[in-house]
Amino acid sequence: MTPTPVKLARSGADTIAIDWSDGQRREYSFQELRDACPCATCREKRSQPAEPNVSSLLPVLSLAEARPLGIVKLEPVGNYAYSIEFTDGHNTGIYPLEMLKQIGSIV
Repeated sequence: MTPTPVKLARSGADTIAIDWSDGQRREYSFQELRDACPCATCREKRSQPAEPNVSSLLPVLSLAEARPLGIVKLEPVGNYAYSIEFTDGHNTGIYPLEMLKQIGSIV
């Protein structure tokens, strides 16, 4: 049986911590969570080959992409996952507890 979160709190300017029912505590950076988004769109982007690096072109960033990444909302989805809305507007990822238990840093 997968351990369950017993406490979830912000632990720094850009991290959250989850205390698990098995006594383990893990910290997750906002960027790590965003990069690990399990939604179909993000999984597909990660599976595509990287675009060639063209140093003469500058990327155009939206206002949301230009500011530091944050979490707007983090809500439980049933008893098995969390839904996370980020400040860049992305909100379609549902993070299963099994996945959250495997990523992050043990503290």
